[in-house]
Amino acid sequence: MTETVRFAADENFHADIVRGVLRRRPSTSIVRVQDTDIRGGTDPIVLEWAAREGRIVLTHDARTMTRYAYDRVRRGSHMPGIIEVRRSVQKSRAIADILLIAECSLPGEWEGQVIYLPL
Repeated sequence: MTETVRFAADENFHADIVRGVLRRRPSTSIVRVQDTDIRGGTDPIVLEWAAREGRIVLTHDARTMTRYAYDRVRRGSHMPGIIEVRRSVQKSRAIADILLIAECSLPGEWEGQVIYLPL
């Protein structure tokens, strides 16, 4: 079995998008931060956990999450990637773009990068 990219949806990420991704591709590995032991954690804690878990973070927070992600990259710390989805993006478009990334990417491909959706 081929390894696939794995995602972590931060606590403020739209649940309808997560559900839509899983409805269209149930095998997608996506964990909601609020369902983990780091629930309520700060952005740096979420990024550290995502790095340990090898998960790309899905977020709507371009202001702080991406800043902390770039700080990790500057320090040389592992940062599997961030996908920042603008709140104005239609949910169906966000779902399609996340699925495209999931289906066409290799684990580690987005290391140290911040991707903005829509693609």
